[in-house]
Amino acid sequence: MWRWRRTHLGTEADRATFRTLHTASLAAPALREGLTNASAERSLRHLRALLGTPAAALTDTSGVLAWDGLGHHHTAETAQVVADLPEGAPTRITEAHCKDKGCAVRQLVIAPLVVEEVLVGTLVVGAPLATGGLVRAANEVAAWVSGQLELASLDDSRTALMEAEVRALRAQISPHFIYNSLGAIASFVRTDPDRARELLLEFADFTRYSFRSHGDYTTLSEELRSVERYLLLEQARFGDRLKVTLRIAPEVLPVAVPFLCIQPLVENAVRHGLEASADKEDGVGHLSITARDLDQECVIEVEDDGAGEDPERVRRALAGDTSMDSVGLGNVDARLRNAYGDDYGLVVETAPGAGTKVIVRVPKFAPGVQL
Repeated sequence: MWRWRRTHLGTEADRATFRTLHTASLAAPALREGLTNASAERSLRHLRALLGTPAAALTDTSGVLAWDGLGHHHTAETAQVVADLPEGAPTRITEAHCKDKGCAVRQLVIAPLVVEEVLVGTLVVGAPLATGGLVRAANEVAAWVSGQLELASLDDSRTALMEAEVRALRAQISPHFIYNSLGAIASFVRTDPDRARELLLEFADFTRYSFRSHGDYTTLSEELRSVERYLLLEQARFGDRLKVTLRIAPEVLPVAVPFLCIQPLVENAVRHGLEASADKEDGVGHLSITARDLDQECVIEVEDDGAGEDPERVRRALAGDTSMDSVGLGNVDARLRNAYGDDYGLVVETAPGAGTKVIVRVPKFAPGVQL
């Protein structure tokens, strides 16, 4: 019979390392939001715990954002020192001028916070004496804080890039589609006003969804509903020349997907696949959209039996070649890879005269992907 006995978890050095890493992990989420009053206040007590000093402060280049511990009366003095700090200045030690003989803050260690080689603020450490060990510790913590702030900057840049990509995609889609949709609706105004009214409502809902200003992600259900609206408008234009088949597994409808990741593929199929079907004997183009539940993934396929394409031209479109007349392929591919990793880019199967199938795989659950 095995008997459990409580034992120590490692050496004292191991436990000290764990405590340090745990304390740093508590400060990281706030710092990943950037250097603000709120993030400084939330992270600073953990940074001071790392240093084990009576006082610590975080500043930007103009003043003190937050002060933790003793010696709050040194805030104005610290702000002046930081304001006079030249670009590229190393860590410095300055005397804390204080008439209170009992004050534990007699010297300040001011370590720069640098993001992409630009001074963004400082970590200020207040102590009775700035020993060599304390200066080294302040430098290490400041370097770690700088790293977290740089990650925050990268997150902001990535978000701005994603928003720019979606804006570019909207601009790429909307003029062509709006012109054709309004033309189709206008053709029914006299002959079938009820249908014209229904199509106008579908057009309004489609554009409202496409031009919404919030959220990088949506559900597959919402994305496919927008696709259905788009196809209703295109069928009003093409009539019996466009046949659509939808096969959607109900289990995958709640899956989160990047906003506007399916509709551009469908528009591309219509523009480059089905518009070329006029050369076919029956003049009819077929489009199928399938969404399958595949264990931990959702697989969406958009397939047409149109003219197909040269695989080399598709490769160039996926690589972002804007000279390729292909609606958003490179944009959608890049956003899928940004969201889920390089294993989740678009897969395109095509050849001249053989139609085109575009396959999208998305994980049902992925870190950082939320509605």
